[in-house]
Amino acid sequence: MNVVIIEDEKNLAEELQHYILSARKEWTVVKILPSVKQALAWFETNTCQLVFSDIQLGDGLSFEIFHHLKLNVPVIFCTAFNEYAIQAFKNNGIDYILKPYGQTLINDAIAHYESLRQSISPDYHTIIQLLQKPTATSRLLVSLRDKIIPIKTEDIALFYIHHGQVSLIDFEQHIYMISQPLDELEATVGPGFYRADRQHLVNRKAIRDVSQSLGRKLLLNLLVEYNEAVMIRKEKATEFLEWLIKD
Repeated sequence: MNVVIIEDEKNLAEELQHYILSARKEWTVVKILPSVKQALAWFETNTCQLVFSDIQLGDGLSFEIFHHLKLNVPVIFCTAFNEYAIQAFKNNGIDYILKPYGQTLINDAIAHYESLRQSISPDYHTIIQLLQKPTATSRLLVSLRDKIIPIKTEDIALFYIHHGQVSLIDFEQHIYMISQPLDELEATVGPGFYRADRQHLVNRKAIRDVSQSLGRKLLLNLLVEYNEAVMIRKEKATEFLEWLIKD
């Protein structure tokens, strides 16, 4: 298993190499690349199975490497800055570690990589289950006084629970109550919606941006007015960011 480190600070690169080899003694760090220029030159004629990369290098951002070369190699980003998270997952990122980090965070990132690699192998039982799943519903029925109104799911910004009642907000800021439980809605509205927590199911198109909050949680800033905070706990942050950039 060949690994490359992209890091412009020699001490940090050596420390990271130590953490990696302590976690997986059978792995090999084949190259430490300190700049965008050197990385571009090296990857023109070489490859590896996994990259650990800082983002801010002396001659630019490491994203330039992956954008220019179109590398099909997973990347674990290790950086002191949290504002690049979404961009990282658009550039081969599978994990995002904030400095200073230690052995535990590197162990967790490697375990995450290995889990993803195993999931690439064909699992025909899972494939059959996916094929048997019902297709996502395109409309839902809601009640408003004495009327029943069909609403396109693509027009719904957010489902939420308040005092035990499930309601929705559409992109025109209309609020409707709905009879289905949130678990059932999650299974039927399709992959464009994400279950942020037990109370919220949010449309990808309703997310204006994401802020880092205390305890490494993510705060969703929505395009519609909503008075409650919609948070993603740190354990789901990587999964959520990967979902956020999907087509």
